[in-house]
Amino acid sequence: MSSLSSPVPESAGVGPEYKKHPGARILHGPHRTIGGVEAWLIWSLCTVFVIWLFAIQTGYAVVSPDIQRTASLTVVQISLAGSVYTWAFALCQFFSGALLDRFGSRPLMAVAVAFVTAGAFLYAQTTSMGTLVAAQIVLAIGSSFGFVGAGYIGGQWFPAARYGLMFGLVQTLASLGSAFGQPAISWQLGQMTWQQLLNGFGALGVLLIVLFVLLVRNPTPGPEQLRGTTATARPPLLAGIFTSLGRCFSNRNVVLSAALAGVSFGSMLAMGVLWGPRLMQARGADASLAAVLTAVSWLGLAVGAPLFNLLSDHWHNRRVPAIVGVLLQAVAISVLIYLPKETNSVSMVAMFAVGLFAGAHMLGFTVAGESVPGALVGSAAAIVNGVCFIVGGVLQAVPGKLLPENPVLSDYGGALVIMPILLLVGAAAGFFIKETAQPG
Repeated sequence: MSSLSSPVPESAGVGPEYKKHPGARILHGPHRTIGGVEAWLIWSLCTVFVIWLFAIQTGYAVVSPDIQRTASLTVVQISLAGSVYTWAFALCQFFSGALLDRFGSRPLMAVAVAFVTAGAFLYAQTTSMGTLVAAQIVLAIGSSFGFVGAGYIGGQWFPAARYGLMFGLVQTLASLGSAFGQPAISWQLGQMTWQQLLNGFGALGVLLIVLFVLLVRNPTPGPEQLRGTTATARPPLLAGIFTSLGRCFSNRNVVLSAALAGVSFGSMLAMGVLWGPRLMQARGADASLAAVLTAVSWLGLAVGAPLFNLLSDHWHNRRVPAIVGVLLQAVAISVLIYLPKETNSVSMVAMFAVGLFAGAHMLGFTVAGESVPGALVGSAAAIVNGVCFIVGGVLQAVPGKLLPENPVLSDYGGALVIMPILLLVGAAAGFFIKETAQPG
């Protein structure tokens, strides 16, 4: 564990301001039992938020053709709007964790839900490129608190030993939502207009805002939540955020675990969303089978995310399962890239394996969270998640620049080899991670 000291987060409710204002206890509400009923209720609500916002994100691929026609936009504009979301999300991600560390989940998670809700309603009103870009930015701001926020809740409301498992369960449910989200949204679009669908997402968001305001509290921290912290005066907001990020980036384990997780999840995202189906189509598969590959990869991740944390806890070792998982993911992607034609069944198994072994990236969150003081867990998780999406965006864009205008199967071998190479680099980074698991 890190020996660095840090100010107790405001969410802890034990700082000088808290002692001066006893009424804050009523506002924030102390926990009843770490890992008890209230903990599961708040964690479940935050996980529902993640699934909901993932459905909105996934739905963009389904509703974008309708938005394009209604708003008289071009394919380039639709693609640009999607890129705006990705980069806005990545930028906001680095700040969301630090803000959670400073203020806690009670105010910020409700505000995040409000941003995503506003973004959904903006989507429904899209009549121009400006409205669409505004919706993407508003959505990105709120979404940046989703996955990291649910992980932060797991770290605050449950024993530290269960942090990785709780984070893995969030990824499992989010992956299942991604696997089944697009078919469900496609079916719904046959029953209603895209505007009605997005307004429905917004209406659900209003309900979630009410539930977050009423139910989400910041726990009074126990010894595990306060590890490595001291009750010292905190710096101003902006300086405090950059101080938290700086301390995390200066921690070798955080940087290395972010690199390992980034290439693992980034490769999974690029193969599952874009290049896997393109490879299948280059082998002669029809569009429907290629689309199934996306669901198969997410199902694999749904299994792998908690599995690697369970294996890690069982063996009391973080490094070895993470390194082995990333290496096996490199093998699975290589099989996908260099398979000959007419191997649909093997491709399906390989895509599932890509998602399954990508579950090793969740150990990056576990290692980062165990390598910093309790008051920096949110910042560490945000850095790892931000790197994951940045690498994912790069691995979707770079191979496209290397491919000819009308690529054939052999062209993909040279363009996509960057993925197994980066996975080998990520596995190499894992060898330099300092083990954080406690001996059995």
